[in-house]
Amino acid sequence: MKIIIVGGGGREHALAWKLAQSPGVDEIVCAPGNAGTAALGKNVVVAAEDIEGIVALAREEKPGLLVVGPEAPLAMGLADRLEAEGITVFGPSRAAARVEASKAFSKELMEEAGIPTAAFGVFEDPAAAKNFVNERGGAWAIKADGLAAGKGVITTADVTQAEAAITEVMEKRAFGEAGAWCVVEEFLDGEEASLLAFVDGRTARLMPSAQDHKRIGENDTGPNTGGMGAYSPAPVMTPDLEAHALAEVIQPAVDTMAKRGTPYKGILYAGLMVKDGEFKVIEFNCRFGDPECQPLLMRMDSDLLPVLLACASGTLPDVEVSFSADAAACVVMAAAGYPGDYRKDDFISGLDAANAVEGAHVFHAGTRPGERGEVLTSGGRVLGVTARGPGIKTALERAYEAAGLIHWDDAYYRKDIGARALRRLP
Repeated sequence: MKIIIVGGGGREHALAWKLAQSPGVDEIVCAPGNAGTAALGKNVVVAAEDIEGIVALAREEKPGLLVVGPEAPLAMGLADRLEAEGITVFGPSRAAARVEASKAFSKELMEEAGIPTAAFGVFEDPAAAKNFVNERGGAWAIKADGLAAGKGVITTADVTQAEAAITEVMEKRAFGEAGAWCVVEEFLDGEEASLLAFVDGRTARLMPSAQDHKRIGENDTGPNTGGMGAYSPAPVMTPDLEAHALAEVIQPAVDTMAKRGTPYKGILYAGLMVKDGEFKVIEFNCRFGDPECQPLLMRMDSDLLPVLLACASGTLPDVEVSFSADAAACVVMAAAGYPGDYRKDDFISGLDAANAVEGAHVFHAGTRPGERGEVLTSGGRVLGVTARGPGIKTALERAYEAAGLIHWDDAYYRKDIGARALRRLP
């Protein structure tokens, strides 16, 4: 079977890497892909958000399955267009993708489904939003309603900071038109965890827990990024909590979407805040997290292709979904300056040596192939150096060993990925 993968980041390289291992996959086409996916198949220069271009590519290539990696094309209705063309697609419809495309929609869905989440208000008028926080006091999270590449949240410690954040989001449009509406949400304290599930419209099958590291700086300081590393499992999510999250978060969301006539198919990602053995939902995403995807797929023992096809066809109970008891960790290597301005076209060395480290694999994100076969930087998050091992300590040691073998000018990565998990070790 021929597979088209839409997107060009670390998540898409991980998907291509895992699907290339399936005996049912003959050919992989990535649009637009990166230097890593180019080694697994064919890259086609079509942007992920070029809906007409992707549809034209699908007509020409006639894939057995098209996998949509990023959230933006899903929010733009790519899955709907492809289904209308008779193309089997993995990813939710435009209506279902609103769980991520609109934070207001997501919060209202949680409220309707009885899903535990923070108290909130939704506003189009910045003055009304400021009145809301003034009346209540305390700490708040100010969220742009629309898509903002994982960066549209400002956390605040008091009313003065909250008012300033509302000004940034709604009046100064720090996140563009995503801030036309704003969700003002009670600030939740605790430890974050990511819980993802395969969903076929009715049935949900959990993946192991994971934890992302959003801040650019060590000890979770500095501005938010698309993610500077991740590991799985997250010890804060005990088996008992995972069972509760399936019953109280994932399945109610799936059931409510089906009841509304907008069944959810694809990856449903719940971002949780965990404290004192309880959790609340921070957000839903409509796709694999990046970089959570890399360690999760590194741990997946079963064939990914039948799972994706079952999600698309509504037959998920009929296929095997299994994961190793091993842990896995991903360390993101970024260009200096990220998440602000950064340089491109630096030569990357040491990739072969890093891939030779036991249990390790380097997933490409912001890379492109050079004219002489070399690999050059092309984005802010450049590589996701990922490793699997019999425990989180070993997985992290292997990932950092591999990252230490890779070089380009002014490469940057956090040295404390997985620190919370390590502190929980006996």
